[in-house]
Amino acid sequence: MSYKGWSFIAVLLFGIGLALGLATPPSIAALMSENIAFLEKLSRILTPFSVFTVIFIFIKNASALVLSFVFSPILCLAPILSLTANGWLLAFISSTVAQEKSLGFVLAGLLPHGIFELPALIIGQAAALSFGTMAILALFRKRRSLLLPSLRQNLRYLLLALGLLLPAAIIETYITPLLIT
Repeated sequence: MSYKGWSFIAVLLFGIGLALGLATPPSIAALMSENIAFLEKLSRILTPFSVFTVIFIFIKNASALVLSFVFSPILCLAPILSLTANGWLLAFISSTVAQEKSLGFVLAGLLPHGIFELPALIIGQAAALSFGTMAILALFRKRRSLLLPSLRQNLRYLLLALGLLLPAAIIETYITPLLIT
């Protein structure tokens, strides 16, 4: 399958996560109160306009993509879960915040860095799906000669995705706080 096909599958999985997030009842937020408390503590450490925050956000996002790529040969579970969970979380939190604040507030908080971060997620996870599938095929169908070229091609896409995460982290740290205050 072409990389374009894997990108379509990645977008589809992310879209499924978005739909699930929008369909999740708001009462679930009460069950997530412990996680929300943890995020509030983390937000005190990760202050806006700090290089430390940029580095933390970049490393967190980059390590998630790299780990998903590395573990993708295990039935492609890591990229599938990452795409659907990220879509679910984005939709669920956005709809909850939009009800409390406004849709404009949500868009101001997401769009500036999301222009880079969402394509990075899709590109990186499409590469993970492609590589994971090829690794599985190489194992079961004895197509090992295709594994190294697939790894090289998908590492290029992964590096592109990682490159997009840096401006996303910078914008999230320095511009987004200005737009949501």
